[in-house]
Amino acid sequence: MWSPDRRQFLSLAALAGLSACGFSPVYGPGGAANRLTGRIRPADPVTADEYVLVRELETRLGRAAASAPMSLAYTTSITEERMAITTDNITTRFNVIGSVEFDVVDTATGGTLTSHKVQSFTSYSATGSTVATQAARRDAHERLMVILTDLIVARLMAESDRLPA
Repeated sequence: MWSPDRRQFLSLAALAGLSACGFSPVYGPGGAANRLTGRIRPADPVTADEYVLVRELETRLGRAAASAPMSLAYTTSITEERMAITTDNITTRFNVIGSVEFDVVDTATGGTLTSHKVQSFTSYSATGSTVATQAARRDAHERLMVILTDLIVARLMAESDRLPA
């Protein structure tokens, strides 16, 4: 007895829909990632958090020369909030909340090509020893900067058709 396979039908329908909308993969041949690789130079980092941000941007977009056609100016904001507090007023968990406001600037004209703000958070436990808590704090800050970098790169990829080729 013949039984239609709904999953196969739905996956074929989804593929037909994607081809009709002009979908093209970001990392595919001629994709947005290739157009931005090595073309955006982030501002030099000042803090440890900014160092991680720039390192991750260069990992994803490639290291750009000083003469790159675009530069990325950014402002980071990182705060910590006490989240779990015992009856003895001892904090056992912190949230690390961060945001990055960034502008992509045309280095030839000095004009701003695009501006955005991304934000996210992560957290860490403060229940271990002092050394363990400090290690968890550093790790939480690094994880936050990786998350913020991912958000920045996603925005840049989405707007890559408006940026100079």
